[in-house]
Amino acid sequence: MSKPPVCKLMDYGKFKYESALKAREDRKKQVNTVIKEMKLRPKIDAHDYETKKGHVARFLKAGDKVKITIMFRGREQSRPELGFRLLKKLAEDVADIGFVEYSPKQDGRNMIMVLGPVKKKAEAMAEAKAGRDAAKRSNDPNDLTHLADQIDLPEDELFDDTIEGAVDLDGSLAAVGGELEQYQADADEDAADSDENDEDDADSTDADESTKA
Repeated sequence: MSKPPVCKLMDYGKFKYESALKAREDRKKQVNTVIKEMKLRPKIDAHDYETKKGHVARFLKAGDKVKITIMFRGREQSRPELGFRLLKKLAEDVADIGFVEYSPKQDGRNMIMVLGPVKKKAEAMAEAKAGRDAAKRSNDPNDLTHLADQIDLPEDELFDDTIEGAVDLDGSLAAVGGELEQYQADADEDAADSDENDEDDADSTDADESTKA
């Protein structure tokens, strides 16, 4: 402690609010590895196996561990090699995204194996977020950055062409507007001439009637 003691005057309510806000941000950035579980039978059907394998692959891609449990019933307990071969086959099928963290082991009527993800949870979350952002940009009609990859053009050339197209469009609209204005002016002149002719006809008619009288 310094001598003399130094103290800081602060707003305690503001301090509590900022502390709670910081703790909430830290919880958002915190990565928790979750252990998922998938249960199989030794005589599982091929289609069911593919479905279960797809779920395991999805969990591993998300950065989670997967606990695989083979359930034996009745006489199946005397054939543990069936479960061992099934677990080995599953580990080989997902070897590109996961590895065997806990080797198959008999536990009563069950056989257990744990698979760990190749990618860490933080990396998987970052990739998932990047994919969502890319999909959101591709669906945004006002964002043209994704069009550069689709038509194989640099972004600067894409925006240059877009600007030139906008200028051409504005010029076309201006030309059309000028033609409309000229058409309206011609129509107004024709209407004025028609009104003058009608007035002349009316004057000549009145003069004829006065002469007859």
